[in-house]
Parts: sequence; C-alpha cells; structure tokens
Amino acid sequence: MKPRILISDKIHDKAIDEAKLFADVDLKFNLTPKELVDKIRDYDALIIRSGTKVTREVIANAGKLRIIGRAGVGLDNIDLKAAGEKNIEVVNSPEASTISVAELAVGSLIALMRNIHHGHSSLKKGRWDRSKLTGNELYGKKIGIIGFGRIGREVADRAKAFGMDVLAFDPNITVEDARENNCEYRELDELIKEADVLTLHVPLTEKTRGLIDTAKIESMKKDAVIINAARGGVVNEEDLYAALKKGVIKGAAIDVFESEPPEGSPLLELDNIVLTPHLGANTEEAQINAGAVVVEKIRNHFRNA
Repeated sequence: MKPRILISDKIHDKAIDEAKLFADVDLKFNLTPKELVDKIRDYDALIIRSGTKVTREVIANAGKLRIIGRAGVGLDNIDLKAAGEKNIEVVNSPEASTISVAELAVGSLIALMRNIHHGHSSLKKGRWDRSKLTGNELYGKKIGIIGFGRIGREVADRAKAFGMDVLAFDPNITVEDARENNCEYRELDELIKEADVLTLHVPLTEKTRGLIDTAKIESMKKDAVIINAARGGVVNEEDLYAALKKGVIKGAAIDVFESEPPEGSPLLELDNIVLTPHLGANTEEAQINAGAVVVEKIRNHFRNA
C-alpha cells in the first residue's frame, strides 16, 4: 500500500509530481490549526514550508505519521521534542535555499544603502528626489556576520566582491576558520560595536531569540544598519522599532518577522527600513531544490522502512 502524504504548504509542482510516483498525495493549503489537527490522523507523512505550525497537539493526533518534511531550512515551526517522543522523523533541505537567501541579504543591503526603495516610490508619485537620496557605498565598509554557516559564508563571499571587510562571529568556528575564509573573527559584542553592517544568519533557538535587543543596538555605530534574512524573533522588533524611530542606528532591512504576515507591526510605519515578505528562499531555483530534496528523503524513509 502506498503511503499517504499531506502537503499543507505550496511546494514546487515538480516535487509534487515526484511524490505522486510513490505515494497518494493530498494538497490542502491554508489549513487552520484545528483543521490540521483533525486531518493529520489520516497521513503517513507531512510536507510543510514555513506557513504550517506543527504543534504538540498536531503530533498528538497524528496516529499514523512517521515523517515530517520541511521544504526549507528552519525547523522552529515544528515541535521537535513532541515529534521525537513519538519517533517521528523530521527532515529538511538546508542547502536548497543557501544562494537565494544570501543574494537577498546582499540585495536588501544595496537597496537600503542606496535608498532604492525611496527612489522607486517617489518617482512613481511623480517626484524627482535625486538630491534627497544620497546613499553610501559598500566598498570599504565593515560587515559583521552573525552566524558563519552555509549562508553566512556565501554572504561573506559576496561582500568581499564589493570590497567590504568581513567580520564573523559564530560559536562553532575558530579564529583560524575565519582566516581561512579571508575574514576576521570577532566576539559577538565586539563585532556589533565595530560593524557598519550587521547581518544575521542564525536559526531561531532559545539562545538566539531576542539576540539583537536595545542594549545591542545602542552599542552599534550611529550610521550602522541591520539586515535580518534569518528568522523573525532573532531581532526584537519592538526594540528595533524604538531604535529606528529615535535614530539610534541609520536603518534596517527585514525579510522575516516574529508573526507572519506582520499585521499591525509598528515597523510598517517607518521610512528608514526596507521590508520584504519573507522572500529569502522564494526563488524558482530554491523551491525546486527544496521540494526535490524533501521528497527524496521521504521516499527513502519509506523505501528503507
């Protein structure tokens, strides 16, 4: 008998077609938490992206569920402890979106530093505000990368191509690791104080939640900027709003939010910020790769069972 797979977030059609070769597949998007709790009991596997929250209640009602596939990197929307207690395997596709997220982080930085968002909106309103939109070069600036894994290293490569000096912090690397990547290692507080650009590439965990708060922001240079294309919650949004409102730092570019979509977020009111709706992994290439990797891992799970 074929396994039954529920796909509750949109993944690439190629991945769906591949899953249908070995499983009975149901597509049910935008389920409410209650609907997911009610439906999950009928399925052997679940495929999600960032939209679906797999809570303890969902897992408790998953009588047949053997594997959860996250088409993407972060697993913070899955109760991993509850899954482990029921011996449900959890897989993801961490490599699939590396390039896309790195490119978005650098692209957002350029947009912020060169006031592209203001130039676009003002020109569409019929204004020629060229003299008001003087920006800054990336060349010669210090970029501080918090989290020097796959994405952080790709950002470093691109920053170096722009002539930036790269500082890196990650508890899992050494001074020698940084040097081998033509970067300089800094402890966290030192990096934050020294960087002209602070970019985050860490998962959301108990240790990283609220990592960038009022105290950290106030220690930054007044003309520094923050880029967050990692996870909402790593930057305390209330503290960031207050700092940007007061001019403690120059600006920010934010792709991820504590609550998505960020309805009612005060960040939406600010002018010195570039906001995007969690576009980091939202490229054709990343979605093809993310879906394909997860589907193949699920196929192998049932093949080897």
